[in-house]
Amino acid sequence: MQDKLFSKNKVTVFVISAVLFFCASLSARSATSDQPTPYKVGEWLPSDQTTLEDWQTNIIRATKAKGDVPLIPVIQEFKDLIENDPQLFMLFTQMFQQIPTKPPYNEDPTKKPQVRDYKHMLQLLNTIMMRAPEFNRTGLVGFPINAILDWPMGTPAGTVAFLNSKVNRQLKKILNQWAVFLSSPESCYVLNNDPKHGWFGRDAMKAMPTFADDFVCDPKKPYWGFTSWDNFFTRVFREGRRPIASPKDDAVIANACESAPYKLAHKVKLSDTFWIKAQPYSLVHMLGDEKLAKQFEGGTIYQAFLSALSYHRWHSPVSGTIVKTQNIDGSYYAEAQSMGFDPAGPNESQGYITHVATRGLVLIQADNPDIGLMGVMFVGMAEVSSNEITVYPGQHVEKGDPLGMFHFGGSTHTLLFRPGVELEFDLHGQKPGLHSVNIPVRSRIATVKKTK
Repeated sequence: MQDKLFSKNKVTVFVISAVLFFCASLSARSATSDQPTPYKVGEWLPSDQTTLEDWQTNIIRATKAKGDVPLIPVIQEFKDLIENDPQLFMLFTQMFQQIPTKPPYNEDPTKKPQVRDYKHMLQLLNTIMMRAPEFNRTGLVGFPINAILDWPMGTPAGTVAFLNSKVNRQLKKILNQWAVFLSSPESCYVLNNDPKHGWFGRDAMKAMPTFADDFVCDPKKPYWGFTSWDNFFTRVFREGRRPIASPKDDAVIANACESAPYKLAHKVKLSDTFWIKAQPYSLVHMLGDEKLAKQFEGGTIYQAFLSALSYHRWHSPVSGTIVKTQNIDGSYYAEAQSMGFDPAGPNESQGYITHVATRGLVLIQADNPDIGLMGVMFVGMAEVSSNEITVYPGQHVEKGDPLGMFHFGGSTHTLLFRPGVELEFDLHGQKPGLHSVNIPVRSRIATVKKTK
């Protein structure tokens, strides 16, 4: 069982790939890779493959410029794991050998370097351990490891290697180490006013024009008062910027995250083949508990995703009592191969990753009996994403109260309702999908109809 593979912590650090298996089949990718890809959902990755490759090139050149730098302990452990395990050595060797070698997939005419073996991969990981995400108006490369593994993760060997439990255990150690840096004062170096790449520079302020008015900060202080990249990432709204929808009306359900609608599903099944293209929700796989899952069988699921520029804290959609909290361990990199070529992976696999990725679950017994028991599940979609649950069983929360937060990366979340709960959703004039836009946190997302 996967829940035995990893230790349980209050904050569970995990990675969800944004470019893993960048295409489900190399032939599918070959057929479409010469076309510009749509803007990566959530803006965590550049708007096209060329920009992503340019970023990768810069990391490779920066690593080369540093010379022969010793691997830090957790990266050295990864190297030892690969080289001392015959199966992993074979897989990590083959995943790079299986990358297409015909143009345009080898070095292009401009001679941009590529990651061609696992030793080079480890050197690049070593460099990333002391880097924080910079702003980029063409899209934030918030998934640097995924960018490095763009091609090898999509190979047959890569598919097997990154499902290996020993690999996942070591990745967790690596990402925990990176989290230490992203929570340190040294990570503040990207919180500057550089016009193109600073988070308070010209381009960033165009993308976030009301930042100073929206969030608790002080532009007169160094780094605007933030103490680390993570402190900036988990910033809070100023009082009154996100009012609670109908605070006295328990029939109104509030949006749990600042997020864009992805999918609305009804009559969800207890168990289903969720890896098919339709990606139906399979409750047993999502919740990891058949007895609990049966309570939601035939019910409703709403899913939405957060963007790179979003507010990343969670709030209770209803007033009620916390029944259960749990971090459910899962895979670090996953994408539904049935989706075929997914230029924004795993954005088109968000339904699938709710079943297999590491995720946080909060169950709430709503004060409104027409809602009763409901669930909120938080799933990370980026590197060094962490689910920090800040409530506990038995605690009573009011609608709009904090439940926890994502750290470091992109994310998706779901609301789960039992069968018989009749809901009228308010998606603020848009349809669920990859091109939807954020609905403010704590605003109305649905209204429950009174049970007859």
